[in-house]
Amino acid sequence: MRPTKTIGVKIYSPSKVYFDGQALTFSAVNDTGPFDILPRHKNFMSLLRPCNIRIRKPDNLEFVLPISRGVLHVKQDKVTVFLDI
Repeated sequence: MRPTKTIGVKIYSPSKVYFDGQALTFSAVNDTGPFDILPRHKNFMSLLRPCNIRIRKPDNLEFVLPISRGVLHVKQDKVTVFLDI
């Protein structure tokens, strides 16, 4: 069996790191609605709306973080979210 492909995710504000690790999926909401990021996703940037960010970790547990707004950057299987800016 092949190892499962993951994405790197880092979520932080100027004062705190909320998540820094690997994920199977990343889910959030922007102006066009809910979306998911999977391994090999296209590079893009987006403003995030108030939502619960959901991260499915490699151990299949889910990390949930409520946010009021944020900036998302996706590049080469790395997701970075800047909060409280």
